[in-house]
Amino acid sequence: MVQMKKLPTRLHHNAYVTKDQEKTRQFYEEVIGLPLVATWCESDELFGKVRTYVHTFYAIGDGGALAFFQFADPADQAEFNPTMPFTPFHHIALQVDTETQEAIEARIAKAGIKPPATFVLEHGYCRSVYVTDPNGLILEFTRDHPDAEKISRDRRADAHQSLKRWLEGDHTSNNTYR
Repeated sequence: MVQMKKLPTRLHHNAYVTKDQEKTRQFYEEVIGLPLVATWCESDELFGKVRTYVHTFYAIGDGGALAFFQFADPADQAEFNPTMPFTPFHHIALQVDTETQEAIEARIAKAGIKPPATFVLEHGYCRSVYVTDPNGLILEFTRDHPDAEKISRDRRADAHQSLKRWLEGDHTSNNTYR
């Protein structure tokens, strides 16, 4: 059994580079509903030269945030702006309740965002709404199954055994909730 260590208490922020701070603000505030809570306009010596940038933060309910950088110098922007491939396997997932998930889905529809930029997956143990932001970042808004605590206990109890089994070639599903 792995000894439990003291864990981080919450996500402070997850940072990305944006191509357009205003489109990003509109998406996160108006479509998703996360308020802009801080904008830092800065110049710092970073990686061998002075870089001028703006760093914005959008609040999530636990006190954490999603954060976005945009550089004044197009060369800096090109150097640090990642190309995000469209794949649902690169995303950030935020937990929501039913009311919040339904409100986000309604705002996504009202904004005219359509598949493949948005989709829903019924995982069995949770229901997830996915949407792609103006930068290509995929966000997942996850609503837990009503028995989430029991499901978490079950998965925690067999997490190491299930990983070992899968790595040894037994790829049988253990998702009995679908």
